[in-house]
Amino acid sequence: MSYETAVKAAELPHNLTLEGRRKLTVSGVTDVESFNEEEVVMSSSSWTMIVRGSEMHMDRLSVDSGDVVITGRIDSMSYEDAAPVKEGFFKRLLG
Repeated sequence: MSYETAVKAAELPHNLTLEGRRKLTVSGVTDVESFNEEEVVMSSSSWTMIVRGSEMHMDRLSVDSGDVVITGRIDSMSYEDAAPVKEGFFKRLLG
């Protein structure tokens, strides 16, 4: 990832809007890692979000703005912190 891309990703605001457990709008997304009707895994530079439900469909995905709209039955949303970048063996050895 280039420096400009990293800075742009860090600047994306993150917001959630859940409308009646049937429509979820998420902003600040930089990547959708996986998607099916029961689970969506999406991430940014500092978090990973897992959305679980049934009959879910991705209605909109905008790479430029980082907006994702999911419709269907939303049962749960959970966050995980992004994994820190591990130092390589040679960097620890020579560092």
